[in-house]
Amino acid sequence: MQSIQIKRIYDPPRKSDGYRVLVDRIWPRGLSKDAARIDLWMKDIAPTTELRKWFNHDAARWTTFQEKYRAELRQLGERLDELRDRAKKEPVTLLYGAKDTEHNQAVVLRDVLAETKSRSAPRG
Repeated sequence: MQSIQIKRIYDPPRKSDGYRVLVDRIWPRGLSKDAARIDLWMKDIAPTTELRKWFNHDAARWTTFQEKYRAELRQLGERLDELRDRAKKEPVTLLYGAKDTEHNQAVVLRDVLAETKSRSAPRG
């Protein structure tokens, strides 16, 4: 696998970002689609609206948020496989809008992608 990295969407795009995927359900404020320079917007892989609002980027809720978001991600196996397959071909950068660089869905998603194998991978 190449690499899966995370980055704030407000940071300048770099060639090393590779395939840029926005993993927020809501478009980032004050950013034009041209300036974002994304390759894909995966709204459906972001936390549900209910979970996002409950979390509200409260670091005290981080552990529970991770557990709940991981449970949501387990239902999206094919979408996760798409990202893993892409990362086998080129670097993938998961983009997020949150100010908190340590407590956001892209951190959880990157970790889940690194931990689990593709559902379509041969078993042996």
